[in-house]
Amino acid sequence: MSWNDPNASAEAKKYINPVPSRELILSTITEQGELTHPQLAKVFNITDPDQFDALGHRLKAMVRDGQVNRDGRPYRFRTVTQHDVVRGTVSAHPKGFGFVLLSDMPDLFLHEKQMRWVFNGDIVDAIGTSTDNRGRTEGRIVEVTERHQDHFIGTLAQDEDGYCVELGSPNNHQPITVTDDNVQAVGAKIGSPVKVDVVEWPNQHEFATGNITEVLNDDNDRELIIETTLLNYDIPSEFSEATLKQANDYREPSKKDFKGRTDLRDLPLVTIDGEDARDFDDAVFAEKRPGGNYRVLVAIADVSFYVTPNSPLDIDAYERGTSVYFPHRVIPMLPEVLSNGLCSLNPNVDRLCMVADIKVSRAGKVTGYEFYPAVMNSQARLTYNQVNDYLANPKDDSIPKSLTDNLAVRKSVDTLHQLYDLLLKKREERHAMEFETVETYIEFNEKGGIAAILPRTRGDAHKLIEECMLLANTCAANFALENELPVLYRNHDKPDSEKSLRIHEYAKNFGISFPEESPTQADYQRLIEATKDRPDAISVHSMLLRSMMQANYSPDNIGHFGLAYDEYSHFTSPIRRYPDLMLHRAIKAKVTNSPQPVMEFSLEGAGTQTSDTERRAEKASRFVESWLKCHYMKDHVGEEFDGVVTTVTSFGLFVTLKDLYIDGLVHISNVGNDFFVYDEKQQQLIGKDKGTLFGLGDSVRVKVAGVNMDLLQIDFDLQEKLQASQMNQTHAKPAESAPAKKKPRRSSGKSKKE
Repeated sequence: MSWNDPNASAEAKKYINPVPSRELILSTITEQGELTHPQLAKVFNITDPDQFDALGHRLKAMVRDGQVNRDGRPYRFRTVTQHDVVRGTVSAHPKGFGFVLLSDMPDLFLHEKQMRWVFNGDIVDAIGTSTDNRGRTEGRIVEVTERHQDHFIGTLAQDEDGYCVELGSPNNHQPITVTDDNVQAVGAKIGSPVKVDVVEWPNQHEFATGNITEVLNDDNDRELIIETTLLNYDIPSEFSEATLKQANDYREPSKKDFKGRTDLRDLPLVTIDGEDARDFDDAVFAEKRPGGNYRVLVAIADVSFYVTPNSPLDIDAYERGTSVYFPHRVIPMLPEVLSNGLCSLNPNVDRLCMVADIKVSRAGKVTGYEFYPAVMNSQARLTYNQVNDYLANPKDDSIPKSLTDNLAVRKSVDTLHQLYDLLLKKREERHAMEFETVETYIEFNEKGGIAAILPRTRGDAHKLIEECMLLANTCAANFALENELPVLYRNHDKPDSEKSLRIHEYAKNFGISFPEESPTQADYQRLIEATKDRPDAISVHSMLLRSMMQANYSPDNIGHFGLAYDEYSHFTSPIRRYPDLMLHRAIKAKVTNSPQPVMEFSLEGAGTQTSDTERRAEKASRFVESWLKCHYMKDHVGEEFDGVVTTVTSFGLFVTLKDLYIDGLVHISNVGNDFFVYDEKQQQLIGKDKGTLFGLGDSVRVKVAGVNMDLLQIDFDLQEKLQASQMNQTHAKPAESAPAKKKPRRSSGKSKKE
């Protein structure tokens, strides 16, 4: 050994043929700068092949453990500095691995060993160490800087080492150990759902330890999974005492509250919502004007009167960002005394509101608008179905008297319907997109289980209210821009070039031109129109919808691509969305010549917060709905259903059941007795040996093979192909197709999604 290593004796004890210690390698690289493996061997005068290989193995281990980084070809090793450390959020996968999600660079992949430190949602400092054979940058956690949560819901279990609380997805990799005394004290039984607080966090050698604080009632799976989801997604569900006191101190509006407001109580404003709606944000009225023009009023609950800036109510509302909707349960942004009471435009009571008073020409063009605070009294609480029935047959006896016996209300509804026809034409002219997709809702039985999953229908009543809301939102955005108000805009950017290219290739199936980059709304609309009457329209349009960017909130307006607006904001739902409340405050301050409210957050910060809380709410809602559907399908394993192929991937077919609207995966190993090739351009799986073909819109019969509750995935076995969609009748030889991997057999109870 020809190097001066302070750890030489320790190395000699561990290895017959020792190499320089990690400490010596680090100090050498620090002194001399970046060095390759051969250069380091030369520095240490290593000529023995075994020692040379051993040095290489040590360098790889140091890269793995985050002690050095390597760059270029051949690899040049350098010490890790603070510049290499990045901060991100841990996203745990149910299979045990995870990622560090980063906003401005590719995510870091975390092996199961790294995940021993963390829970889903934790904020960590990490470094990239090396690239695996799938091209992913592997990460090493340097420090956990912020824990996402310290309360969990799980199931009490026991093994030879004692008791632990097993958590569900996405934290099923992290059991929390609890003591025998704790289990006995709370009276928990094996298999019971429990709440547990973390006492000590996990490390590389030991799991977390915790303390059970409550044994939960497992009689209602639906309520339990919602409680679990609220914790896992860090969604606040309890209001502070100060917030509740502020909300409960308000009383019904009185004459002094009407000062400075336009009195609209004699105007036949009505609310039109779904049957299960409990908070009524908006009321509408329309009338014909001289010359065939229209006046439409969109009255929105004046939430800003009650939720004052920087008050306890405001702080809680900002933290929540939005109401969260679960099947049969809502986590509101505001306490119910406001959301279902004083801020809800309930019928036959005086309510404070902000009004968008809009003039529309007989050609459907907005010719003027004004905003003002007002007081109103809704003359009817109508549902979409009731108004649809009225529009179909005004003499239908089932229609409420508040509509049929009130001439002014009836006249306003008729005018709204006429106005809708005009606005629909304008929508078509600007090529706003309307995809053929199915929205569903769940009906429950008395025990809390799923009784049925049904599609929501959208008749003219729903659409005319939607157009009225779009009118108000665009006018509010225009007003804010012209007056440079401190508000958030609802932005929706155009698709990126990668997604555009994918649609460009796919549109060739229909003989339609679609640009490879920078598509317009008209380009999308051509494809939508060409496919809307096809039996596979829902599958096709779902793929088009997935090509869209996500909408977000920002103080900088860039317009809304999907709706084809140059300027757009959210004004119409301040009960359940914080950006709407911000817009109300800014508009009210302007029209009443009052100072703009000074908030304790920046506009940029509010844009990030409200976009993030919206995503959080969407993810939580989807998770609960997926869990409920998987739980429901556990009772149907072995049964057969008809479905339609809605997504094609290299690893199989996603199929939506026709009667239940539940999705599952037919893995490539269960598609058929053929060697399948995935054609991404055509969105097809093509059998190389027998020419068997599967693609979007194909009708198939499947059998429920299994349900994985951790992965929330349903596995189907393909029984037969019932009918090919129009585009899958024949096929050309695929170009540049990648072989789809076919596994030899199904492994019981495991997911097949890759």
